[in-house]
Amino acid sequence: MMNIRIVLLTLSSLAFTTIARAEDFKVSDLTFSRPEVWKLVRPKSAMRKAQLTVGADGEVVFFHFGAGGAGGKKANIDRWLGQFKEGKDQINAKTEEVMAGKVPVTIVSANGTYLAGMPGRPKIEKADHALLGAIIEAKAGFIFVKFTGGKATVDAATESFKAMVTGAK
Repeated sequence: MMNIRIVLLTLSSLAFTTIARAEDFKVSDLTFSRPEVWKLVRPKSAMRKAQLTVGADGEVVFFHFGAGGAGGKKANIDRWLGQFKEGKDQINAKTEEVMAGKVPVTIVSANGTYLAGMPGRPKIEKADHALLGAIIEAKAGFIFVKFTGGKATVDAATESFKAMVTGAK
C-alpha cells in the first residue's frame, strides 16, 4: 500500500512539473514564465509573437521584429503614449529602467482614455484604461511587451507583469 502511495505522489509531482513548464513560452531568444492565472492564447496577427489574456479585460502582447526593427525605445514609447486621447502630458506617464538578468528593460506606464484599434482604422475610446509596457533590449533585437486593459486590471497585475518581464531568461 505504501508503494502505491509513493508512486501516486511521484506521478502527481511529475504532472505538476509538466504543468509548470507549460506556462513558459519563448519570444526571440528569451523564455518567459507567465503567471498561472494568465491565459496564453493564439495571437490575433502574425506580428504578435505571443499573446496573453489577464482577467476580464486585460491583454498582454509580445512583439519582436529583429535587430533594428520597429524603431528604437523613444519611437515606441512615443507611439504607446500617443494611444491615449488626453495626450502625453495628461496621462500620468512614467518610465523606469530595470534589468532582466543582464538585459536592460525600460518599463512604461500610463493611464487615461485609451484609443484601441488597428493602425489606420477607426479607434474605440476606452475610458479609465491603462498601458504597461516593457522594451527588452534582447541580443536578437528589442522585444516589445504591451499590457493594456482597465486601470483596475492593470494596476492589480503590475507586479506580476514586472516579475514576468524581469524574470525572462
